[in-house]
Amino acid sequence: MKNEAKLLNLICIVAALAFVALAVLNALTSVNFLTTDNLFITIVCLLMALMFAVNPVLYLRDEGRLPIPFQKRRALKAGSPEAGARALPQSAPLLDAKGRAVPPDVRSMVANMKQKQP
Repeated sequence: MKNEAKLLNLICIVAALAFVALAVLNALTSVNFLTTDNLFITIVCLLMALMFAVNPVLYLRDEGRLPIPFQKRRALKAGSPEAGARALPQSAPLLDAKGRAVPPDVRSMVANMKQKQP
C-alpha cells in the first residue's frame, strides 16, 4: 500500500510540474501575454498544477514529514528535555458512562461544581 501511495504521489508531482512548465512556456512564448486567451490558459495550467500538488503535500503533512511553521506541535516527544511536565496530562480525562471523552463545556461545569463553596 505504501508503494502505491508513493507512486501516485510521484505521478501527481510530475503532473504538477508539467502544468507549471506549460504555464511558464505560455508566458514566455506569447507575444502579448495580457490577452484573455493567454491569461485563461495560464490560470487553468496553474490551477491544475495546484490540484495535482495538494495530494502529495497533504500526504507529507499526515506522515509528519512536512512541518507547518505556525502550528503548535500536537505531540511532544517524551524524551526531549523541553517537554518536561507538559507532556503528561494534568489530570485523568473525564469519561462518561460509555467511556467516551466528555466535551470541554461539560468538563468546565464539573470543575466548577467540584470547587469548594464558602
